[in-house]
Amino acid sequence: MAPAPHAAQSYVYLGPSGTFTEAALHTLPEAATRELLPLTSVPAALDAVRRGEAAAAFVALENSVEGPVPGTLDELAGGEPLTIFREVLLPIEFALLARPGTEFGDIKTVTGHPVAQSQVRRWLGTELPDAEWESAASNADGARMVSEGRYDAAFAGEFAAAQYGLVPLRTGINDAASATTRFVLVGRPGRPPARTGSDRSTVAMWLAEDHPGALLELLQQFAVRGVNMSRIESRPTGEGLGRYYFIADFDGHIDDLRVGEALMGLHRICPKVRFLGSYPRADRAEPRLGQGTSDAEFRAAHDWLANCRDGRA
Repeated sequence: MAPAPHAAQSYVYLGPSGTFTEAALHTLPEAATRELLPLTSVPAALDAVRRGEAAAAFVALENSVEGPVPGTLDELAGGEPLTIFREVLLPIEFALLARPGTEFGDIKTVTGHPVAQSQVRRWLGTELPDAEWESAASNADGARMVSEGRYDAAFAGEFAAAQYGLVPLRTGINDAASATTRFVLVGRPGRPPARTGSDRSTVAMWLAEDHPGALLELLQQFAVRGVNMSRIESRPTGEGLGRYYFIADFDGHIDDLRVGEALMGLHRICPKVRFLGSYPRADRAEPRLGQGTSDAEFRAAHDWLANCRDGRA
């Protein structure tokens, strides 16, 4: 389902209604002033933004248990450019939802998003070892299919139960304590939000060629400038076995001198670099700056070099 042309100022997200994505989206203050439209997939949501049919898409980027969401990474790295403007961290707990009257012992088939399966695998193996798992497009879609009688139970947010006429048979399900999913608000390219001092940036980068130390050359662009990289993922380019690009998150804002110089370094050595945004960190953590990596020290070094060139050093 594509958003109608009049919905160009809407926010789109992975639906149907009742997903964790929708729950996280509602934590953004601006969500109260936008029409929120569920779509059938992350690619559909991002393409709606690219076509100008929505102002932004809200999508899951990574989970503390399962790791990155590959489809989101590939969609951001490919196609027409998009920019990340916000992030949200949402603690995740699942409920086992079933139709009223269903007994726990009646459950033979269960469903949920594939990412959910990795977060409840041990619980499922202990509590429902004989239940058959079938993946759904989203956890809310799994709940919808349970309400239609296609499965006996679904793993979803407890908040989805009333919406689909279901009841929670078990709640607080998660194999890992403090499981969290990171979501991002993505729009068409534009000026990043103002620097806050507690920011994160994301970039996709491609190797010029595969040779010993090629990845190290990329990492050194960050390390020598004191930029802390918090996450890096390799993804296949689709151009053959052994061909990869990398997506990295790192501390700081593009307006920080150390970050700007690291990005310029990448641009010099990579055949392709896609800047995916600088945005406030949801956890508000501030970076630890080593000696020589503050903006003041970068400016002092630039001034010293200028003086050397002018014979005034």
